Amino acid sequence: MKRLFVLLFSFLTISAFAEAPVEGGKFNAGEMITHHIADDYNWHFADGATVYLPVILIDNGTVNTFSSHHFYDENHETVPYNGYVIEHGHIYRANAEGEPVADQSGLYDLSITKNVASMFISVLLLFGIFFTIAGRYKKNPGKAPSGIQSFFEPIIIFVRDDIAKANIGPKYERYMPFLLTVFFFIWFNNLLGLMPGGANLTGNIAVTLVLASLTLLITVFSGNKNYWKHIFATPGVPGWLAPIMIPVELIGILTKPFSLMVRLFANITAGHIIILSLFSLIFIFQSVAVGPLSVAFATFMNFLELFVALLQAYIFTLLSAMYFGGAVEEHHHEEEHAHGEAHH
Repeated sequence: MKRLFVLLFSFLTISAFAEAPVEGGKFNAGEMITHHIADDYNWHFADGATVYLPVILIDNGTVNTFSSHHFYDENHETVPYNGYVIEHGHIYRANAEGEPVADQSGLYDLSITKNVASMFISVLLLFGIFFTIAGRYKKNPGKAPSGIQSFFEPIIIFVRDDIAKANIGPKYERYMPFLLTVFFFIWFNNLLGLMPGGANLTGNIAVTLVLASLTLLITVFSGNKNYWKHIFATPGVPGWLAPIMIPVELIGILTKPFSLMVRLFANITAGHIIILSLFSLIFIFQSVAVGPLSVAFATFMNFLELFVALLQAYIFTLLSAMYFGGAVEEHHHEEEHAHGEAHH
């Protein structure tokens, strides 16, 4: 029932977004979809329900702060303010006519955008939940979990046993904080993005780039001598092939986190686009026959996205653990140990 309410509310929210273009002219599905999946300087939930976020600009050492409300008129069209203008989702210095000037050097945008605000909300949510769980473990050591603790404990054990232990081995404990953090961060933000008016945080390639870069850095700095030997002196490969194999192996180090970045970004963004496209059909055709079909397919996709939200968190965490496991694996030590036992 709760999920059906969320779906109904999602439909009403999207209808509110689409209402203005229909009244003012031809409905533009592409513009509506882009508006929903892109980052912005305000958080628009429905007509009359907009949160204007703080703008923070550092312009040649001078800090300028003001509400993003000044950038929008009564029709929610962007207008210049205080020598700045929003163009294509970014703030630029503007001339007297409100057009971006050529020289933008020394201008740094540290504004709290919709994605940043959503990330803060998810972080506070994660802190609240897991500090509560940790407190209950300290308060009731050895006792059966209850409440929220009983819900999350099997998931934490699953990440520990079936992802970390299975793919990293005996050294798994040092990677558990990162693996648990990235799993729940991605999962929570995927779910928050499906809520009415939710931000498309994990569908932002800058966010997935940071997550993938963290996996890359941990993998590289965890690499033991056998890991690097495999890169620069691949076993079983003739020496004359080294000039070819070394660049290939080095490129392989970068392509792994690149695939993590693109996979998460593409799957989450694609899900949002499909759902919004299905809803858009209602306003494009304006037909009683199309409306129920669009809602039915969009409802199915919304349920499917609940599974995808968990699946993408699992895949990102699993592949990260596999990369860590490959970096710390002791191939030669195991081979020598087995050879010694056979000799005795």
